[in-house]
Amino acid sequence: MRKWLTIMLAFTLVFSLAACSGGSNSGGNNVSSNGGSGNSGDGGEQKPVKLRMAWWGGQPRHDYTLEVIKLYQQENPHVTIEPEYANFDDYWKRLAPQAAANELPDIIQMDISYFTQYAQKGQLADLTPYIGNQINVDNISENAIAGGKLDDKIYAFNVGVNTVQFQYNPETLKKAGIEEIDDENWTWEDYVRIAKQVKDNTGLYFDTGMRPEVFFGYFLRTKGQHLYNAEGTALGYEDDALFVEFFGRLAELVKYGAAPAPDVKAQIKGPEDDPMVKGTGVGIWQWTNQYVSIQQIAGVPLEMLHMPGPDREQGLYLKPSMYFAISKNSKQKEEAAKFIDFWVNNVEANKLIKGERGVPVSSVVKDAIKPELDEAQAKVFDYVAWAEENSTPMDPPDPVGAAEIMNMLKSYSEQMDFQKITPEEAAKRFREEANAVLGKNK
Repeated sequence: MRKWLTIMLAFTLVFSLAACSGGSNSGGNNVSSNGGSGNSGDGGEQKPVKLRMAWWGGQPRHDYTLEVIKLYQQENPHVTIEPEYANFDDYWKRLAPQAAANELPDIIQMDISYFTQYAQKGQLADLTPYIGNQINVDNISENAIAGGKLDDKIYAFNVGVNTVQFQYNPETLKKAGIEEIDDENWTWEDYVRIAKQVKDNTGLYFDTGMRPEVFFGYFLRTKGQHLYNAEGTALGYEDDALFVEFFGRLAELVKYGAAPAPDVKAQIKGPEDDPMVKGTGVGIWQWTNQYVSIQQIAGVPLEMLHMPGPDREQGLYLKPSMYFAISKNSKQKEEAAKFIDFWVNNVEANKLIKGERGVPVSSVVKDAIKPELDEAQAKVFDYVAWAEENSTPMDPPDPVGAAEIMNMLKSYSEQMDFQKITPEEAAKRFREEANAVLGKNK
């Protein structure tokens, strides 16, 4: 009898211990009180994980991204994240050989111009299995998630939205005798007139030109046209007069001295070198998410200006400012997905980010951090909210070959600025070469 009681007591003790420990191995995505992911694991000591993370940007972005990584590692001490960062041009030059060698970082900051290329080459993991699991999307709209979709798979996660505008120093503008620009009604003709007036009255640049693929795309949309056709197999506009009008205008301003020539622009390695920051220019055409950074670097209050019209609303769109993707060859995809969840859902992390990579996609995060924003950051949030009501849906993701076409546009733009080729000849050659590239997608 005593022996039987001893056996029963041991059995009960073992069963009790098992019941106490069983609840910690629940799996799934645990969301902490501040909106981030809590990686509880299996209740025991977790295996060390090393992730490589790559991004492009200026120094302010590098600084806060490293702080977010530090915060994540504090909450997840088993994870070490190795950063790899550069400016935009150098970033893609580094990434290409890594992709060729199947050695891409685990977490990759991805741009819409390269998204299709990397996804269709099988270099990005499909994130669909992690959506709603490791990546909590309860407070993120379907439209925001769909921004990273291609062929019914999610190859990249949208981390923020933005739109294009002109950002400028109002005090520099006043030196040219211009108190303000008619924000609501200015046109492309007004742009040329004002830029020349700045040059005439101050000798300063009005701007540093426009990234061809971004702003030519906007211009085409205002005309009811698109840079690429819906299938990505050819250019989306038929009339080369649109190319001539847009690029001819920019080349005219370079010739006039209202914008810098390509050899001068080549010396601008980052926002720290921009003429507006140096006091030799009025402003810069760029995305809303870059406003706070450029103002911090300039050290003076800057203003925002709508894009020229007419038909601004038809040209404007909300674009995923950038994505985070996971490498297809990553051996730590779940852990990488947990970091993406932390980035988009953790309030404390977003108090560091403050919308610099675009206005947050999580409604909870957006509402939680808005009271924390300074005046410049609040301006960005308000401007994007305005753009939501005054824009049209964005075009499909750029097709394979878009990066090559982007380089073509840059090359022809420089040749026109140097007056080595006429806009008419550039339009003809660009059409032939671009359609040859896009024709491979048929």
